[in-house]
Amino acid sequence: MPRLSEVIAALEILWPAERAESWDAVGTVTGDPRQEVTRVLFAVDPVQEVADEAVRLGADLLVTHHPLYLRGTTTVAAGTPKGRVVHTLIKNDVALHVAHTNADKADPGVSDALAGALDLRVTGPLVPDPDDPAGRRGLGRICELDHPLTVRELAERAAERLPATAQGIRVAGDPDAVVRTVAVSGGSGDSLFDRVRAAGVDAFLTADLRHHPASEFVAATASVAERPLALLDAAHWATEWPWCELAAAELDQISDRQGWGLRVHVSKTVTDPWTAHAASPVTTSPMGAPN
Repeated sequence: MPRLSEVIAALEILWPAERAESWDAVGTVTGDPRQEVTRVLFAVDPVQEVADEAVRLGADLLVTHHPLYLRGTTTVAAGTPKGRVVHTLIKNDVALHVAHTNADKADPGVSDALAGALDLRVTGPLVPDPDDPAGRRGLGRICELDHPLTVRELAERAAERLPATAQGIRVAGDPDAVVRTVAVSGGSGDSLFDRVRAAGVDAFLTADLRHHPASEFVAATASVAERPLALLDAAHWATEWPWCELAAAELDQISDRQGWGLRVHVSKTVTDPWTAHAASPVTTSPMGAPN
């Protein structure tokens, strides 16, 4: 069986820490480099439910996309939610390794997995990594559809193919507009609006779209085009979960080449924080009177 240090070295080749954004917190959080690794669990969030799942599974290593402590801390006391995660992992000899924006930028990365889940053909990164001479790494992806879909049909495909969440898929724009090209970005994507506009795509699928940036973006695109560029807003967790399957497959391939015999798993635990959705009646005004 490989030691943790060997497995982490392989993961660092896939997602080098130096490619993470300067504000990010990636790398190994818990774990003894000398411990043996036989079973690995991939998940989006290092929350208590996932830590407990890793323990039940008998995993020696938990790999998550989101950092445990993104903004730092002065305590890991078990009386705090994150501290309890740390105690659970250490007491049960479960290592934790994080690949966040370094996995976003990777080739293949988080947005490649999102595009694959939606059967989109990737043509290049939305924000190319200037350090990649091949022009394949970077944030987000620009994609083409095999055949045109309406915005409504694309939203329905996303709702069907991505993991189910209370939010589902929200749409801004004409539901009947035709989509041939689409930009995608796993996780929060409204910071990429300028890049999306410059890419000339018909739609942008991402997560965590806020009211004012989305409103201004739709208005700006409407002023220069017959129809505004459509926005499709999915749940953050749902847009990043496909990466777990991609990452697990990559580690499986490494394990086969090295003869490690690792057992690699993907968490099915839903860690999206929203648990219910009550749809508003579409035929009434804000005051309840018919439109």
